Amino acid sequence: MCGIAGTVNWGNRETIEGMTQIQRHRGPDDGGVWDRTLPDGGYLSLGSRRLAILDLSAAGHMPMTNKAGNIWITYNGEIYNYQILRRELRSRGQEFYSDTDTEVVLRLYETDGPDFVKRLNGMFAFAIADMREAAPVMMFARDHFGVKPFYYIQAGDRFAFASEAKALLQLPDVQTEIELHALQQYLAFLWVPDPLTMFKGIKKLPAGHYGIYRDGELRLTQYWDLSFPSSDHQFTGSEAELSLELRERFAASVRGQMVSDVPIGAFLSAGLDSSSIVAAMAASSPGPVRTFTIAFPKEYRKGEVILDDTDVARRTAAHFGCRHTEILVEPDVVELLPQLTWHMDEPTADPAIIAAYLVSREARKEVTVLLSGVGGDELLAGYRKYQAHYLAQKYQQLPSALRRNVLEPAVASLPAFRGTALKGRVRLLKKMARSGSLLPRERFIADSVYLSGDQRFSLYSDMMRQTINGDDARATHFRLFEQVGGCDFLNQMLYVDSKTFMVSLNLNYNDKMSMASSVEARVPFLDWEFAEWVAWNIPPRLKLNGKTTKYILREAMRPILPGEVLQQKKAGFAAPIDYWLANDLTEMVNDLLSVSRIQRRGLFNPRVVNELLRQHRAGREDWAFQIWQLLTLELWFHAFVD
Repeated sequence: MCGIAGTVNWGNRETIEGMTQIQRHRGPDDGGVWDRTLPDGGYLSLGSRRLAILDLSAAGHMPMTNKAGNIWITYNGEIYNYQILRRELRSRGQEFYSDTDTEVVLRLYETDGPDFVKRLNGMFAFAIADMREAAPVMMFARDHFGVKPFYYIQAGDRFAFASEAKALLQLPDVQTEIELHALQQYLAFLWVPDPLTMFKGIKKLPAGHYGIYRDGELRLTQYWDLSFPSSDHQFTGSEAELSLELRERFAASVRGQMVSDVPIGAFLSAGLDSSSIVAAMAASSPGPVRTFTIAFPKEYRKGEVILDDTDVARRTAAHFGCRHTEILVEPDVVELLPQLTWHMDEPTADPAIIAAYLVSREARKEVTVLLSGVGGDELLAGYRKYQAHYLAQKYQQLPSALRRNVLEPAVASLPAFRGTALKGRVRLLKKMARSGSLLPRERFIADSVYLSGDQRFSLYSDMMRQTINGDDARATHFRLFEQVGGCDFLNQMLYVDSKTFMVSLNLNYNDKMSMASSVEARVPFLDWEFAEWVAWNIPPRLKLNGKTTKYILREAMRPILPGEVLQQKKAGFAAPIDYWLANDLTEMVNDLLSVSRIQRRGLFNPRVVNELLRQHRAGREDWAFQIWQLLTLELWFHAFVD
């Protein structure tokens, strides 16, 4: 696991050294740069910070070159089938000088060209400088699901890339400006969907893509995408047969991702996904699996839906003979939040980043690799919004006048019930009332949105209203729906979430927060071969069965997991933002969201922001996430713009 960077015709050796050094947290074990000035005056450079996982020797130093010295690579990730590919290359006459997956990637490119990425099973982002011809080529790629990040910027005949956007800000002539369409999306979803970023001019290479930069021309190619059968597809296999095969295939995925020359462990939240991973690890590990559970004090959790039942996690760990660590945290969020905003690069208003960072930081004392359950919900239908679609179909059977004139106004008038167990249910009920009468695609997107179009419009300043007039934050989601329009609607929702919510939020913070502590996070649910099998062999009714989410996974793991894990309710890997906003962060909110600061920024109407704060503090409405959005955005401005 590493931090990578590189340039074409941009800056000099000092530039690439700066881009590499600012990502040192991603690879504290080793670092290096390579650069070359070409006969025509062109310039190429690569940089690497290495977190050593496989072959800890100096043979794994990067940037790495081939025997002829005319192809160089900087690489971030793990290729789980690298030994199979290595043996094949050796049978074809290739010699190896290390036991790294990096060298396998380099040799495959050298022999097979860019399409070799289709054969990789793993998580990766890399770039290769190929100087075998007169016009050098920079080839780069990102893994199938986008587990690892790849940011890039192009300006004329200049091109640069990095694992983190902040490294690109080290380039000469790069000015930090906000991308207003990305701001629209951020205010809608709490995060910005790929390929945009909040930085104007900086983009993310989409998942499942590789690129070629040559002679000032950038060409992107999609080499893979998750596909689904048509809605009339006839699935075969009984529930019992599919449950057994799912369990066996998932165990193989976990086993394949346990390859490591350094200590390895797992997140354990007591939920279905993480417990399934621990069960599979325990079956394959020669010794006790190291597990880590994070929890906040009881007063923090009042009225919050947070899955941190340490008793269940402790009993689950004991059931599988794990070496378990419970982490009870009372973080200094005033100090921590600006730090994590910097690590995230882009404003990301999901408080789960705090929990992810804290558990990674503590786990780093014992392990370098952690397995995570990210992807299970998108692959096997684990979110409540999938249930909401089917509940809405029943809701729409009620008379329209009853819905619009009685039920929806009544739900909208409910207080927030903050600080009580009803808070989460009321929030969900209000969201469903707002979306229940919409068409399916609009309803799904509305259930994913935190500020509607009308709410965003009222929040904006007059200048912003004129600037973004007609801009639809939902355009990416609608486009993705069209790509799978012939599939069952549940599979449509899963596809859209995997291309937006999963990659741009969950995988993004999973990478950034683990790497902030120099920890590699792996995601066994997102083995692309396993995901393809699930998509084409598990019928929608076995993913979401009535009100039961991830039904087939529960049945597959029923013979293995403790019963109380199978009965756990869905809850987010979150943090107590309501408590923090009412206590630790009150002064910060008053300062950063004051009328004077909002006016100076010029993006929002200070009166509307002040009204959000007033309603939230009075308990009239639950605006915790929206206030967190505005606070995070202002901290991002402080870190990267001001």
